[in-house]
Amino acid sequence: MAPLCSANVTWQHGCVERTERQNMLNQKGCVVWITGLSGSGKSTVACAMDHALSRMGKLCYVLDGDNIRHGLCKDLGFSVKDREENIRRVGEVAKLFADAGLVTIVSCISPYRRDREFVRGLLNKGDFVEVYMKVPLSICEKRDCKGLYKLARAGVIKGFTGIDDPYEVSDKPEVVLEATNAAGELVTPDCMAETVIDSLIGYGLLSKELVRHGCMCVDRDLSSAPTAVKKR
Repeated sequence: MAPLCSANVTWQHGCVERTERQNMLNQKGCVVWITGLSGSGKSTVACAMDHALSRMGKLCYVLDGDNIRHGLCKDLGFSVKDREENIRRVGEVAKLFADAGLVTIVSCISPYRRDREFVRGLLNKGDFVEVYMKVPLSICEKRDCKGLYKLARAGVIKGFTGIDDPYEVSDKPEVVLEATNAAGELVTPDCMAETVIDSLIGYGLLSKELVRHGCMCVDRDLSSAPTAVKKR
């Protein structure tokens, strides 16, 4: 997938080890990859996580798919090849941020399974947490906050994920977030963020934190907190 680098390029090792940076920050660098259809709530959940983790005193950063296309990937379109290159670039940046010790939150449609697995392969085992926004197309299209579904249905936008281009669900994402709970009630972005944070705790990426039960904040030692993830 990635282009070959020159044989004359040598990796320059840093003077400060990753473990040193993590000890300084009291956290583990990782990548939380939020994927799903347009309108599924990826950016909203990423923002809620960013706020929650910041209140906990954790250093994190959100790499939003649209924002990245304003700069790093502004030269790319939405063909299969360009989408692949887009995810490769985002993945490489996320890897560097994780190496710096940040909790790196990526919100990106990333519709193709192989591209997400490529990014997973860039990181150490356990450092990549895939969060799938399992929100039906009907709900996403009803929201249509950017008006993109309307344009796609009218044929103005071609190759739009969920309309005339597929979204490939991963076999075993670490976290699955649904729009409604068992009672049929809408789940708030804050509660979704709480679920992901609990999952990070379950994977040992966060330890003693500020945890929220029922979407309310309480102090608690999370070393024995139950995990809210589906183990791979």
